[in-house]
Amino acid sequence: MKYIILYLVIVNAAAFLLMLIDKQKAKNRKRRIREKYLLTVSAIGGSFGTLMAMYAFRHKTNHVKFTAGVPVMLFVHFGALLWYLN
Repeated sequence: MKYIILYLVIVNAAAFLLMLIDKQKAKNRKRRIREKYLLTVSAIGGSFGTLMAMYAFRHKTNHVKFTAGVPVMLFVHFGALLWYLN
């Protein structure tokens, strides 16, 4: 169980940092992180970190892929975690 928690902490921190880096790159008009990578990190368990970063940095909040997809991923991840715990 502790490895699952450690994994989730790391992947969510990575997702949060990737969104922060992408936001900074957007402000500085530099080459950005591809959306498919941001969504992949969310899909492998970083949906909470991505969602928190979206609203903390006001980043990707106008993209339906993110505003609809990330909460759905979070719901699925939460359900899978509850299922595993039972």
